[in-house]
Amino acid sequence: MRNNRIWARILGVEKTVVEGVEFDDDTGGVVVSVRPTLRARSRCGVCRRRCPGYDGGAGRRRWRALDAGLTTVVIEAWAPRVVCREHGVVVAHVPWARHGAGHTRRFDETIAWLATHCSKSAVCELMQVAWRTVGSIVDRVWADTERTFDRFAGLRRIGIDEISYKKGHKYLTVVVDHDSGRLVWAAEGRNADTLRGFFDLLGSERCAQITHVTADAAPWIANVVTERCPEAVRCADPFHVVAWATAAVDKVRRGAWNRARAKALPRKQFGTRGRPPAGTGNAPDPHRERAIVVKKSRWALLKNPENLTGKQAVTLRLIELEDPTLHRAYLLKESLRLVFQMRHEDAIVALNRWIGWARRCRIPEFVALQRSIVTHQDSILAAIEHGLSNGRIESVNTKIRLITRVAFGFRSPDVLIALAIVGLGGHPPQLPGRKITHAGRNHPRMSQ
Repeated sequence: MRNNRIWARILGVEKTVVEGVEFDDDTGGVVVSVRPTLRARSRCGVCRRRCPGYDGGAGRRRWRALDAGLTTVVIEAWAPRVVCREHGVVVAHVPWARHGAGHTRRFDETIAWLATHCSKSAVCELMQVAWRTVGSIVDRVWADTERTFDRFAGLRRIGIDEISYKKGHKYLTVVVDHDSGRLVWAAEGRNADTLRGFFDLLGSERCAQITHVTADAAPWIANVVTERCPEAVRCADPFHVVAWATAAVDKVRRGAWNRARAKALPRKQFGTRGRPPAGTGNAPDPHRERAIVVKKSRWALLKNPENLTGKQAVTLRLIELEDPTLHRAYLLKESLRLVFQMRHEDAIVALNRWIGWARRCRIPEFVALQRSIVTHQDSILAAIEHGLSNGRIESVNTKIRLITRVAFGFRSPDVLIALAIVGLGGHPPQLPGRKITHAGRNHPRMSQ
């Protein structure tokens, strides 16, 4: 095999003729001179349509390739310009690199794979590139990958949620496919206009094919879903509903603590030297002791009964004896949580009973909560009937938070979105020269 063919195999280039290889003393790297094959020449760099030539361009250009061991390798070739009927005068297409890129395709694919598996510092140190360059490469790879498949095909059951990606109330709206668990779409913003952008891309015909939508109780999500997918079943996320009850219990606990603390006697202050004389210390104060018990009861009230420690179980028993109102709030929270563990027919009866109990409980926080439950009763029961929740979406959000930390330093959320969809969109980047493996197995960090 000739040396030129060996170098073509090493570089992983196709439709390319290697003309020569030399060592550059100035840069200390290998320079491989190449040219496209006859059939690959004189094509538009954007649409790849064959076009007439315009001029020789800016002369010879270089593209960074994967290193050969410890030696940097670059590809050098002429970069003429052509005249495209659609795109005008553009640089001609080269088969070893994407249009407008300064790196080869193999280099881009390796960077994209590393960015979804390694830390920021590891990628930059190993490949000797800046982190902003990594962001540009990921954006290019995703734009190229998106053309190979229809990410909106087969959508039936989706989940919608928002996630904070930066301080200052910076949010992303994300859409996840319940059936495949992949991230379908993400965009900057947290409002109705942002979500309408997703349904605009989906189109009216595919919107009509959506059968189920899970989300929290945000009005802007419900309004857009009703507007664009009126036939879809809206399911309220059980976790958020129970979280409402949990927040109500904690608010009742804080009120009970403040009331008990207000009734407590002021404590006497003594000097710092020696003990106070006998009989002059602070007398036992039941209100203060009750305040201490209530203050330390937070986790005993918020945790599920099966997860309580022995000490927390004792604290809960003290609450039952000392503060019946707070204990009643705890029972209301637990009763609502158990509704989501029932069959649909039983849940209908249990939820109606819970609403009646909460309406008569004389606890303002739960009286207000039952109004919200009544408003979203249909979507709550739909979630129980169809067994849907935002669990998949929360899992994806957790992985996006990890990606957000890795992507720290990107100026634009568009690169973060591209990195998230590349890693979680069901078509992860593959290392060049490897066999294509299953998305989950080839993606260890994203599947944790």
